[in-house]
Amino acid sequence: MDVKLVTALALLAVAVSQTSETLFPGAFDCCTKISDEIPKGILRRVRRFEIQEADGLCHLEAVILHVKGKKFCVNPWIRKVKKMIRKIKHKIHRSRPHVRRQRTRMIKKNEQKQ
Repeated sequence: MDVKLVTALALLAVAVSQTSETLFPGAFDCCTKISDEIPKGILRRVRRFEIQEADGLCHLEAVILHVKGKKFCVNPWIRKVKKMIRKIKHKIHRSRPHVRRQRTRMIKKNEQKQ
């Protein structure tokens, strides 16, 4: 009788864990520990990053760095991390094409006046 009960409880636990993971996928991606130091070599290889806020399901404020399939959770207040985030955001901003609408409108107005 005890073996059947243990087996049933084990199966129930597996079913609940699988169901809760599919219902709440973000709940299991939270950083539980953060590092206060990060090597420059890892920062150079960062492909993307996410900012985890300390509200909702996650209770730690962190920056999640993605490097070749690995995730590193670091303190968002580290100076090197802040600088890396600024560089990436600046690079994204610079990669957008500039639209010179105002300049072309001014040229058209000047042509119409002449």
